[in-house]
Amino acid sequence: MSETQHLSYDVLNSLKDIMEDDFVLLIDTFIQDSQSRLQTLQQLVGGNDRDSIRIDSIRRDAHSFKGSCSNLGALRLASFCAVLESKALNKNVDDLGVDLAEIKEEFFIVRKMMLDFIA
Repeated sequence: MSETQHLSYDVLNSLKDIMEDDFVLLIDTFIQDSQSRLQTLQQLVGGNDRDSIRIDSIRRDAHSFKGSCSNLGALRLASFCAVLESKALNKNVDDLGVDLAEIKEEFFIVRKMMLDFIA
């Protein structure tokens, strides 16, 4: 997965052209929304029970996060979310905490790159 780039500047430049003055708001909204998604996923993954409702919530949240990341060009982050989504879909709860840690680490990289881009 290391071949996948962290951030597509082509996507960001296209969004910047389309969004114009609202581009910074888009990036800020993505960052805030992502932090909220990460907190929710942390609560879901960190729980002791592995009931089907919790696993389905992990799948849905990972899927939604994956879409947001993909739309903003955070390609590697989207791929990590896809792994988490797939594991939840297949009810494979092994190492979900490790997967979430990778997502968090990648988000911090992407967030810095996005903030540098709009600076």
